Amino acid sequence: MTKPAHRMLHTAKLKSAGYDEQEKVLEIVFHNGQLRSYRGVPPEIARRLFAAPNPGSFWEDRIAEEYPVDTSRAPQDQDPAAKLNDLFGKPD
Repeated sequence: MTKPAHRMLHTAKLKSAGYDEQEKVLEIVFHNGQLRSYRGVPPEIARRLFAAPNPGSFWEDRIAEEYPVDTSRAPQDQDPAAKLNDLFGKPD
């Protein structure tokens, strides 16, 4: 499985998420550095997470306890531009 591209979520708990539609794996990176990979997540649930007004609440209500999960540490990003994008958002 290749690592899915992540989108910033800007919530108190969730930093970013990426979805691999072929593998049906939803990766969520938390602000504490934890990476959780949820298996068997339908594309509609991933789409709704990204579109939710409050992704953190959607994750708690519809994902956290519903799908098998693997937990690890997110890789440390050493790219200074990516760190600035995390803080201020990606420039247009």
